[in-house]
Amino acid sequence: ARRFAAAGARVSLVARSAEAIQRLAGELGGAAFPADLLDPASVDGLIGRIEAQAGPIDVLVNNAGLESTRWLVQEPTEVVRDVVRLNLEAPIVLTRAVLPGMLQRGRGSVVFLSSLAGTSAFPGMSVYSATKAGINNFVASVRLELRDTPVRTTVVAPGPVDTQMWDTLEGADQFERVLRRLNRLQMIPKKSPDLIARRTVAAVAKGRRHVRTPRRLSVAFWLGEAPRRVTELLLAKVPMDPD
Repeated sequence: ARRFAAAGARVSLVARSAEAIQRLAGELGGAAFPADLLDPASVDGLIGRIEAQAGPIDVLVNNAGLESTRWLVQEPTEVVRDVVRLNLEAPIVLTRAVLPGMLQRGRGSVVFLSSLAGTSAFPGMSVYSATKAGINNFVASVRLELRDTPVRTTVVAPGPVDTQMWDTLEGADQFERVLRRLNRLQMIPKKSPDLIARRTVAAVAKGRRHVRTPRRLSVAFWLGEAPRRVTELLLAKVPMDPD
């Protein structure tokens, strides 16, 4: 939010933590919209509520996320449903709600926070990985649908980021051995949220499709992306008109 505001955006903030986002909105000259994105009714009405109070949305950032940290056989069913609802269903529904206005105005950008886990599978993260892989394919399909329009999409797919979510994963007993092996091989260096934010804002400004970190794992990202690019080539001359 700070990086977008510094680039000239008027930000609207959404989170369950009402006091925190109201304080940040005051700092940035934006607006706060407390909401629980696990509540379908809140998701269904969110875009309309924001646009009615703060104006048209030019950039939607689907950033809310929930981790899973247990082997699937041990993960409570309610956690499985929450992770899928927040990480996959909510971004799909919010994107569906914001696109008509963007297409009518002839501009817009939708950002999705995916993950290295959407390309590579990790034990203890089966549900989380499934949702991020789902986001990757969802965006690839929507990008084809929007190909002949001015609306753009950007997928941000980082490895570990220094946030509370990563602290939770590092603190999970079952994930400890996995992390120890990957850290020993220096495969998953932890990056700062500010670095991800700077690269995301730059990608939106320049219409880039992807933000990927760490760059040393670019081969893994591109192997995952290859089948989608093949589909794009096969459909290159097929007209795409969302109207």
